[in-house]
Amino acid sequence: MTEIEKQILAQPATILSQEQREFYFENGYLVVEKIVPQEWLDRMSAVTNEFVDRSRSQHKSDSVFDLEPGHTSENPRLRRLSSPPEHHPEYWAYAKESIIADLAADLVGPDVKYHHSKLNFKWAEGGEEVKWHHDISFWPHTNYSPLTIGTYFCDVGPDQGPLGVVPGSHKGELYSQYNDKGQWVGCLADEDLANLDMAAAKFLTGPAGSVTIHNCRVIHGSAVNHSDAGRPLLLNVYSAADACPYTANPLKTRFEGEIVRGKAARWARHDPRPCEMPPDWSDGYVSIYSLQQEEEVDDDQMKVISKQMAAIPSGTPPHDADAVVAE
Repeated sequence: MTEIEKQILAQPATILSQEQREFYFENGYLVVEKIVPQEWLDRMSAVTNEFVDRSRSQHKSDSVFDLEPGHTSENPRLRRLSSPPEHHPEYWAYAKESIIADLAADLVGPDVKYHHSKLNFKWAEGGEEVKWHHDISFWPHTNYSPLTIGTYFCDVGPDQGPLGVVPGSHKGELYSQYNDKGQWVGCLADEDLANLDMAAAKFLTGPAGSVTIHNCRVIHGSAVNHSDAGRPLLLNVYSAADACPYTANPLKTRFEGEIVRGKAARWARHDPRPCEMPPDWSDGYVSIYSLQQEEEVDDDQMKVISKQMAAIPSGTPPHDADAVVAE
């Protein structure tokens, strides 16, 4: 166990047991079942249904909606809603005010910084896979405290493409997520996966209101949804307050850097282990799905995405969730 982990464990926890915290540090992930109150699930489901309806008028993916092939107005099929707190105050209220920020504090220390969010839908009967990857090389930080907390809105079983993780992989090598042509594809190469014990992967199922937590270094992914039920998973990323991003946030948000628990750090903490740098996302980013599937994005589509991202303020987070205006 590292010295930082010992320091965190020496702090009293708000939600998690000491055993759960130690499990996370050892394995790089954690599942906490039925921890989110029903009131929050109802609020998140209601606003999410609004965005599914809004997506019916979309014909191409942009910086807000990532559309699965086959999406139509009559049969909407979303892969992702990007940066949900940018588009409705309920999502920011959940990220800042709910129990999940307390869970983050139990694992990164009492001073917690928000980074970004996304809502991955994993639509019924064919929702796309997410190939095995590390998160941190999409958005490198000065240290490896960042973690992602996922919230299951509904019951998730093994056929719905639950999040899968390789236990302990956060302690191992960070593999390149460029292909042999030097193009960023956002996933591990087959030859690297062959060197890992993928049979040890754990798939994180659970009833509605459960949360998944995984460290930014841990290798993770999810399979195609073969069931007749969707698997919406709201993912919120937090870090210790002393972790500072090196690169542009691919899912830009005005809330990046907001301290949601504790206080701001006076000093940045630097981990000596290196991290691969991603492409420059400043001019636009579609999604991990598009990158991993190596889909072509035309110039007009990228112009729309760049314009949308440029319209998001930087570094000026409002301190009241009501300040966010739904589009």
